[in-house]
Amino acid sequence: MSAADAAAGGPILAIDTATSAVVVALGTADGQPLAMTAWPAGHRHGELLLGSVDRLMAEAGVERGRLGGIVVGTGPGAFTGLRVGLATAKALAHGLDRPIAGVATSDALIAASADAASGGVVLLLPAGPSDRVLVRSGTPPRLLPGGTEPVLGPDDTLVAVDLAGRASGDALARGEQARAGLARELLRLGAARLGAGGDDLARLVPQYVTLPRGVAAAPAEEVAWSHGPR
Repeated sequence: MSAADAAAGGPILAIDTATSAVVVALGTADGQPLAMTAWPAGHRHGELLLGSVDRLMAEAGVERGRLGGIVVGTGPGAFTGLRVGLATAKALAHGLDRPIAGVATSDALIAASADAASGGVVLLLPAGPSDRVLVRSGTPPRLLPGGTEPVLGPDDTLVAVDLAGRASGDALARGEQARAGLARELLRLGAARLGAGGDDLARLVPQYVTLPRGVAAAPAEEVAWSHGPR
């Protein structure tokens, strides 16, 4: 019996590093929350993430070998945070021989906003200091250049995350409510995806909205080093 077979039905671990707050959560195999924690990321993802995972699991009395699968938020988000989150989740899945499932952070945030929305949810996320990303359920993220306002339908509800000073107070308040439900929805959506077989570890990639200085998005959605000033 493989390690994965032995742990089938065990608790699942969810990690998200797409927003300004890192989220780590444990849930049952069917996605019911068991324990969760969140902390401001700053620029310390790589320094603090694995320790946060270990602390949460120790407090919940769950050993790594009991995990049944790994869930990771795939964005949209900034380069550094997503890179650390995906790398950590993939390393755990590979090292433990467990299935992994990627869940778009935007999907989880939209799902967490559903109770506060009378119609469709329109999610706004930052893409650098001036641009924003707009996401509607079931559609790809769309970049809004600085100064461009989203076009909303009469039944749309605007939810803004990490956009203080760049969105209305009501939208920001709904964003905080969505963030509070992010771990719950990651576990729920991730459990369903794991139950359907999960994702190919090698093909699971993040949705970047900002890249590090000196890196430019090239055609065909590839990333190439720029020769411009650093």
